[in-house]
Amino acid sequence: MTVLSVNVNKIATLRNARGGNVPNLIKVAQDIERFGGQGITIHPRPDERHIRYQDARDLKKIVTTELNIEGNPIDSFVQLVDEVQPHQVTLVPDAPDAITSNAGWDTIKHHSYLSEIVKHFKNQGIRTSIFVDPVIEMIEGAAKTGVDRIELYTEEYAVQFSKGNPEKGVQPYRDAALKAHELGLGINAGHDLSLENIKYFKENVPNLIEVSIGHALISESIYLGLENVVNMYKSRLA
Repeated sequence: MTVLSVNVNKIATLRNARGGNVPNLIKVAQDIERFGGQGITIHPRPDERHIRYQDARDLKKIVTTELNIEGNPIDSFVQLVDEVQPHQVTLVPDAPDAITSNAGWDTIKHHSYLSEIVKHFKNQGIRTSIFVDPVIEMIEGAAKTGVDRIELYTEEYAVQFSKGNPEKGVQPYRDAALKAHELGLGINAGHDLSLENIKYFKENVPNLIEVSIGHALISESIYLGLENVVNMYKSRLA
């Protein structure tokens, strides 16, 4: 079964909109685990517009499954990860003002930089993952950094699926996953995956270890309920 890690950024966005503590991010994370979620993902930005750095510290104390912290490894992010010691850190090349992640790393151009960051985190026993597009050269470049896993950026798959072209959309991801597995890399995936498209992706991308899903899952939960939606995803990932 592919592991479901729930990204709770949108819960933090809703909380911050009123300046209080409703919804309570910590309680939601605990509930997600109680409902069957197998991990909690957060992606703090430097301006803390949704997840705050303190949230990472607080979540580390209560998450009993797996805590995955995503972000661009600027100095403040590296310091946060060093302090919190999550189970997994996912390196994402997003600009400080990006609304959401919109591209994977150029693992060839940034080989030295990524290798240094990967080594830094792995020396502390933190599993590392690099966010990449489904491009064979980028997968090969990631492997050369010494990283444990890649996270496939799945927006293009979601776009093609919505246009009625699921096979066209999934083919690059299938090829990328096969190459990653050949090179000894674990395979994660995330971005715009939903109840509608996740089953086809899971069935057609081999060796998929983990997916991280936030925006769609939280949006779907407004209508269907959080506990129900978590288990709907798990059934599609079985």
